[in-house]
Amino acid sequence: MSFRSREMMKKIVKNIGGDKNVGSGLKQQLEKCVPNTKVVMGRAHRGLFAGRHIQFGNRVSEKGGNTSRRSWKPNVQEKRLFSYILDRHIRVKVTTHALRCIDKAGGIDEYLLKTPYHEMDTELGVFWKAKIEKLYEELGKMEVVFFTPEDEANLEKQFKEVKLEERAVRREARRKMYGWSPKSELKADSEGTDGEGSLPADFQEGMAANA
Repeated sequence: MSFRSREMMKKIVKNIGGDKNVGSGLKQQLEKCVPNTKVVMGRAHRGLFAGRHIQFGNRVSEKGGNTSRRSWKPNVQEKRLFSYILDRHIRVKVTTHALRCIDKAGGIDEYLLKTPYHEMDTELGVFWKAKIEKLYEELGKMEVVFFTPEDEANLEKQFKEVKLEERAVRREARRKMYGWSPKSELKADSEGTDGEGSLPADFQEGMAANA
């Protein structure tokens, strides 16, 4: 097991409660789930790298053939990936190779579900994979109900009634807050809207009597 894997195992065991609460069988199962990589890379904890990490090599001069150590860092970009199970975008740092893997899998959810734990090689990937698996497990336990066309029509009617009630409440609140304005009432009547400053019914009756 590499250095990063050992450090991650220490954190997991510490959060559980120490070696006393972890049996040998459970520890072996945890070791299978912990990413095993030989490269220590700090920013890899906060993204999806799909096996791409910092590489080391030599820089060779053209004339003398002198060598000097150098490193190659992966192409990391910050992207907003849409998750269907969460119904929102996830802002995460990913490599271009990870983006191709996500597109090939069919989305961020499918990529996290299909990739084994020991191949995630980042703490963020392990965290999101466990979270997505838990949400899909809860979704699988839910019952699916199909509505008939009549039920759908009733639901749509009830929804419209609720919207009309909310509109009436907002209109009454605006009347109490802003008062009345003849111009807004005439504009609302011409446009077919409720308007912010609609005239009250008793005031309209008085105007009609005077006319």
